[in-house]
Amino acid sequence: MATTKELSNFLEGVERRAYKHAVYMVRNDESALDIVQDAMIKLSEKYGDKPANELPMLFQRILQNTILDFFRREKVRNNRISLFSNITTNNQDDDNFDILEVHSSEEGSEAAESTEQKLEREQVLNIIDEQIKKLPTRQREAFLMRYWEDMDVAETATAMGCSEGSVKTHCSRATHALAASLKAIGIHL
Repeated sequence: MATTKELSNFLEGVERRAYKHAVYMVRNDESALDIVQDAMIKLSEKYGDKPANELPMLFQRILQNTILDFFRREKVRNNRISLFSNITTNNQDDDNFDILEVHSSEEGSEAAESTEQKLEREQVLNIIDEQIKKLPTRQREAFLMRYWEDMDVAETATAMGCSEGSVKTHCSRATHALAASLKAIGIHL
């Protein structure tokens, strides 16, 4: 059974990787923070009594499920918004409404990007996503764990149930394949 200290140390060690993974998946900083916090709370409440060596796999599964729950909620929310978007009020105050007065954005943030920059960034990210999906399963797993979740080679090997050498080979092949496919499309990172 994991002690409170072991659980705390695990959560502290995985926090940054989990956040990076969640941001990559949902592309929203605030939502990613919420997802990571929810996953950490679920792990602590439901599985805090498990052995320390089981925590990484349990947390990974909880994080993935929390991300899927986020997308399900967003889909429902978007459906509700589209259903009610045609409803308008005859309030005269709406004529004076200016979105720029309500929504200010920080310099360098996503909200400060021009529409063209947002579209370009989104297109590049979608292309990268598609290229990652085309990787063989083991290469994709190793790549995402090592470079998106920031797991070290030993952690990745444990999670994948293979040797550290295999992880290195899978990652090397994945990065070379991604670089070649992106270069062929005209994206140079």
